[in-house]
Amino acid sequence: MKCSVIIPYYQREPGVLQRALASVFSQSHQDFDVIVVDDSSPLPVEAEVGILPPAERARIAVIKQANAGPGGARNTGLDHVPADSACVAFLDSDDEWAPDHLKTATEALARFDADCYFASIQGGEEFYYHYGVAELAGSTAVTRLSDDPPLVEIPDLAGVMLKDWSFLHLSCMVIGESLFRTARFEAALRLAAEDVLFFYDCIRGARRTVLGEDVGAMRGEGLNIFHGVASDSPQFLQQQFNTWVALDRLESRSAHRPEDRASIRSYKQTARQQALWGQARLVRGRKAPQFGLLAQWAWRDPQILRSAVELAVAKIAR
Repeated sequence: MKCSVIIPYYQREPGVLQRALASVFSQSHQDFDVIVVDDSSPLPVEAEVGILPPAERARIAVIKQANAGPGGARNTGLDHVPADSACVAFLDSDDEWAPDHLKTATEALARFDADCYFASIQGGEEFYYHYGVAELAGSTAVTRLSDDPPLVEIPDLAGVMLKDWSFLHLSCMVIGESLFRTARFEAALRLAAEDVLFFYDCIRGARRTVLGEDVGAMRGEGLNIFHGVASDSPQFLQQQFNTWVALDRLESRSAHRPEDRASIRSYKQTARQQALWGQARLVRGRKAPQFGLLAQWAWRDPQILRSAVELAVAKIAR
């Protein structure tokens, strides 16, 4: 099964992409091509790809584009997948794969007639919010499909995801042709949550999704747009607003069970609170709040005004 590997590239540190590519070319499954989308990276892609052996360079297609964010870069990669590819695997440019990641993924897709596969991911202390697939068995019903490699299936995966999607990561995701020819990221949500919408669309659109308990990817420490934004940064409010917009779209996309709708609304409230706490920190630092974006948010979501009042009352009460 031929796989196209899509890597969005935007980095400042030399060697980051080289490490990612080394893990790709070390795969036990060797039927793949690589699409690197240079999203106007500060460090040009030639500095990373140009030193590779000729045989490896020949398997890499480099596409350059004006900066469109990670979702836009992945969409460009999806638009350029060759006709003979049967699946697509995503890899962030600062992450690395375990040697059998593609082998396990492609065999799982073929064996279980699945369209979507996720492995587990591991990282350092700053990656505490992610957890592995094996831990899902402690909180929800799982169906074991295989012991070697350890593969499971969750009947209500979409609902489980809406409660907590911290076991999902793009660098562990592999999708079949029925998904990669049609599913796309909402690139405008470039600071946050475009991956959440993509996960949900693929899980809902897949005939079957298989989850791997083994570690398929290791998180790196390159430039991270989402987690590199401080709460008093001007970008933070935009990030939280984008998160709220993504969740609002998710809520309105299809009919949801009451418990699933409650999960989405809980995350929306968290985005409101995070945004307001960030603005309060600006005020404490004697900086002006971002009234323009706050007004834009309030126009779309009057609930944030109530949240602001509740936050103020709580502060006064303390």
